[in-house]
Amino acid sequence: MNPEIIIVPVIFFCLVAVVKIISDNRLKRILIEKGKLDESAKFLHQHQAAANPLSSVKWGMVLIGIGAALLLSQFFPYTFSDEAILGLIFLFAGLGFLIYYFLWKKQAGEGQDRSMM
Repeated sequence: MNPEIIIVPVIFFCLVAVVKIISDNRLKRILIEKGKLDESAKFLHQHQAAANPLSSVKWGMVLIGIGAALLLSQFFPYTFSDEAILGLIFLFAGLGFLIYYFLWKKQAGEGQDRSMM
């Protein structure tokens, strides 16, 4: 199968998705400005971003883990098979999630200690 046949539909669907996201965001902004949405919908996006400030840290650590696995496989190309590389990717991504969990738990514990004071 020619990769050229796949590239054009993928680019088309990506463009359609970007246009849809932008138009939905613009529509929501217009509805909020005119007051057509209730209070819970107005601050939904802000609440989601403020709910978990470590979310970016989580995905950053997972992507760093995946990148480290791929980089390790490039440094030792004859040592690792394809299955081992896939295993390393899952291993390092899982380690990123575990590190995030302990950071989140530490932050949640500090928040509870402050509220008791």
